[in-house]
Amino acid sequence: MDNGIVRLQNAFIFQTNNNLVLHDVDINLQASEFAYLIGKTGSGKSSLLKTLYGELPLREGKGIVADMDLTELNRKTVPLLRRKIGIVFQDFQLLSDRNVQENLMFVLKATDWKDKSKMAKRCAEVLELVGLATKDYKMPHELSGGEQQRIVIARALLNNPSLILADEPTGNLDPDVSDDIMKLLHTISERGTAILMATHDYRLINKYPGTIYNCANNTISKKSDFLE
Repeated sequence: MDNGIVRLQNAFIFQTNNNLVLHDVDINLQASEFAYLIGKTGSGKSSLLKTLYGELPLREGKGIVADMDLTELNRKTVPLLRRKIGIVFQDFQLLSDRNVQENLMFVLKATDWKDKSKMAKRCAEVLELVGLATKDYKMPHELSGGEQQRIVIARALLNNPSLILADEPTGNLDPDVSDDIMKLLHTISERGTAILMATHDYRLINKYPGTIYNCANNTISKKSDFLE
């Protein structure tokens, strides 16, 4: 397979219940590339993302993510994969009993950072990147939905990932806030991080163009940059 941050070739994607949802999947995502994953509910978008970050196994076909072979993942190597990628969820999944700084520190500790001064510095850096440098002491419930999603993006950036996987990151946000999040994600992509984003929002796809992978009829086809 050619070089790429995400490389799938003749991949078969199964759901948690062992149902086959996608077959013969071919994807090649390059550094700095922004790509959308579209398709109806149940078409396999989330299952594909879960396969890419090691929650679901790749049983058939070839798959490389951030230079790691998906077919060889095990309990010891999945954490190594997740240190190389960032994950952004629709429902934020922030720890409600910890402030912003503590949420970020939790991830750094979980990924083997030891030096507290370096950890604090990295937290400050990612909060600056997402425009929330002064919100480190806030609890999640004190933040707006858009601010919470920015914190989630900051969390995803902590380990300088080569790839961010985003599953409906604007699904719970109003249009203006969604635009702000899209601008931030595209800025991150332009700085060198590949982004694969599952979405139903065609307005965003047309406004912020990128590569489009369409999940339909149990497989994936690559479309032109703009939807007709």
